[in-house]
Amino acid sequence: MGAMQPTATPLDEKAIVRSAEQALEDIARIRAEVAKVIFGQDSVVEQTLLAILSGGHALLVGVPGLAKTKLVVTLGTVLGLNANRIQFTPDLMPSDIIGSEVMDQDDSGKRSFRFVRGPVFTQLLMADEINRASPRTQSALLQAMQEYHVTVAGERNDLPAPFHVLATQNPLEQEGTYPLPEAQLDRFLMQVDVRYPELEAERQILLETTGVRESDASAVLDAARLQEIQALIRQMPVSETVVDAILSLVRAARPGNGNEATDRHVAWGPGPRAGQALMLCARARALYDGRLAPSIDDVDALAEPVLQHRMALSFAARAEGMSLRDVIADLVKSKARR
Repeated sequence: MGAMQPTATPLDEKAIVRSAEQALEDIARIRAEVAKVIFGQDSVVEQTLLAILSGGHALLVGVPGLAKTKLVVTLGTVLGLNANRIQFTPDLMPSDIIGSEVMDQDDSGKRSFRFVRGPVFTQLLMADEINRASPRTQSALLQAMQEYHVTVAGERNDLPAPFHVLATQNPLEQEGTYPLPEAQLDRFLMQVDVRYPELEAERQILLETTGVRESDASAVLDAARLQEIQALIRQMPVSETVVDAILSLVRAARPGNGNEATDRHVAWGPGPRAGQALMLCARARALYDGRLAPSIDDVDALAEPVLQHRMALSFAARAEGMSLRDVIADLVKSKARR
């Protein structure tokens, strides 16, 4: 996972506490503003925000019509980020994302190439229905998501900071979709599953969104303040116990590491990026919850969104009707028993 933030000057303990209190107020305002527009879906809002606060990208997976796009647009507004949206379709080309070179001719007839930047040059990129586009086009995002720059005709072009990709995806069993390559999936800090709303939330959706006026969200932060909070999260202390819990969970999810259930159910497991993601997101979750240091509970709560897109079921597990959710839940349970 590329380090997105500039190196911050380490804070002493009192300064971290003061900064965390200010960040908590900001996060509370963000949550209140998002709640004006997105009803229910608390875990979806939380996980998507954690990915951004941790400085990473998120993949939102769910059937159409569950307000995935609306959530991304709302977060762009509330966080004060410049946002662009790309609708991924089968005929989308890499140049439609990155940009392309055009030939200019001056008054004297001299010709030269000029790079016209594509929509990827923004702070919050919404990649809508990312799995509708061909693998070639999907891979155009790889360098941007990892290295925060794109190379065109040998020239490096830096992306704005901060840079986040929030992609939405329809479940793969739907027609006309292409599975995302493993290398690209690994670039997403978290996969956020968007499920159907609870009854009361759906009632509120009906009442609030079918009238003459709908609520709008307002900006709470700007990009500079978001980067300050991201830098703070990277400086939050993590105990040895939590580090050990992260390592044992990630390693237990890999076949060939002595876990019999994993060997039977998992074809390939998470790499070191999964541990990095858990470490960052656990810190962000602690702050989101009003705590100054992450606990093992944070690791357990984040296991599914951080690990599920970095693993694949074995043929035997698929034949038994198992899901990755089941496998990860069992790993978390067995870790708690040890």
